[in-house]
Amino acid sequence: MILILDFGSQLTHLVARKVRELGVYAEIRLPTVSTEELKKADAIILSGGPQSVLDETISYNPDILTLGKPLLGLCYGHQLVAHHLKGTVTPGKIREYGKATLQVKDTGTLFKGLGEEEQVWMSHGDTVTGLPPGFVQLGSTEDCANAAIGNPQKNIYAVQFHPEVYHTTHGKTILDNFLTLAGAARDWNPKDRVTELIAALKKEIGEKAVIMGVSGGVDSLVASHLIRRTIGKRLYCVYVDSGLMRKNETRYVKELYSSFEHFIAADAASLFLSRLKGLTDPEKKRKAIGRTFIEVFEAEMHKINDPAIAFLGQGTLYPDRIESAVTAHASTIKSHHSVGGLPENMKLALVEPLKDFYKDEVREIGAALGLSYEALFRHPFPGPGLAVRIIGEVTPERLVTLREADHIFITALRESNTYREVWQALAALLPVKAVGVKGDARSYEEMIALRAVTSVDGMTADWVRLPEEVLEKISTRILNTVPGVSRVLYDISQKPPATIEYE
Repeated sequence: MILILDFGSQLTHLVARKVRELGVYAEIRLPTVSTEELKKADAIILSGGPQSVLDETISYNPDILTLGKPLLGLCYGHQLVAHHLKGTVTPGKIREYGKATLQVKDTGTLFKGLGEEEQVWMSHGDTVTGLPPGFVQLGSTEDCANAAIGNPQKNIYAVQFHPEVYHTTHGKTILDNFLTLAGAARDWNPKDRVTELIAALKKEIGEKAVIMGVSGGVDSLVASHLIRRTIGKRLYCVYVDSGLMRKNETRYVKELYSSFEHFIAADAASLFLSRLKGLTDPEKKRKAIGRTFIEVFEAEMHKINDPAIAFLGQGTLYPDRIESAVTAHASTIKSHHSVGGLPENMKLALVEPLKDFYKDEVREIGAALGLSYEALFRHPFPGPGLAVRIIGEVTPERLVTLREADHIFITALRESNTYREVWQALAALLPVKAVGVKGDARSYEEMIALRAVTSVDGMTADWVRLPEEVLEKISTRILNTVPGVSRVLYDISQKPPATIEYE
């Protein structure tokens, strides 16, 4: 098992997911982890983070660097290794952000199998300017002489760049090499966990009942099937139709759960719209939707009136936690509707069978449960729905505009056989108007932005190079049939620095 110590990086979960993808189980802990836990690990990885090691504001267990465990420091972790072991870290005169070329000095250990030059992804201000005793330089960039350092005798390595991100071309190979150097067992396979998960659920739930909000997305779908496989008809699934869903979504969800003994669809579209009236701030919109969802959900639970209900099921995944800044030193990016607890008066315990898994792992578990490819590989859809793809105030008219544009986009991807090549596709309605000409008359209407990305887990993403003829077809359909739109844009931003969603 690999312990990944989180110093506040937004990419910590991506490190863990990459390690698991390489067949080694990994867990995330705070830097103050106990020595007892450290001793159980095969190796330790130190994450990046937004702080400076020179400020010494983050507490950590010093045994991390003295127990003799194989160790890999990334970004902040790289600087911490140097700082703690009597090297020198200084504020950088030139900050490095983005792609850089690494000149590889040693291809025998951490960089085995790599070339003399490698593309890496940098994001740092401080720099290691003096090596700790016993360390050697393994690689450098134009602006960072000690971009990779190591003490092979002690099996300690540190890199200033981020091997976990897509933009570091052979980052996965670097992590793979470290796991080999650490002698880590390659015995992790999420598909093998189904029996174990069901056994854990049986122990946790006992003879009680579970109520669960479902959306039609892969997370709640797999979680609900796991719980149903465990407790059968003691599971109540509630679908809240917020009026913020995709076109024909409610019909799809009803069909998806048609075999479940207890499925309730609550129509609350008018209520959600009333609560969103006048709101333009993204966080206020998310929180209003979250509060309203809980209100509607509670009302449906009281209607069921089953005294055996003691648990609330959720499809929370591991990455949800980092973007909600649950970890101690992270910066908040956005709140998540499924993270952060329950109202005290609900008096239900959470049951989250997928809370330690990533989306690709959840899909493997779903396949092991016999769920269809189409259901498992639907594009992700945010809990707050189209509300976070309408920039500014959500109104009935703007909802209609975006829903139709989104439907045209997704339909065109399916018709052109490109839907499966895309990890997530979406349309967003921008609160920016532009002049157009329709029917020889001047128009002054809003813009639609289209976004299609490739990813594995949503932590990093690249934009999809859709064929020009497909984009032209989509744009023409939207401009000809969707009222209120003057032009269509295509988003070519990567994550990071952008996020996949607009709010």
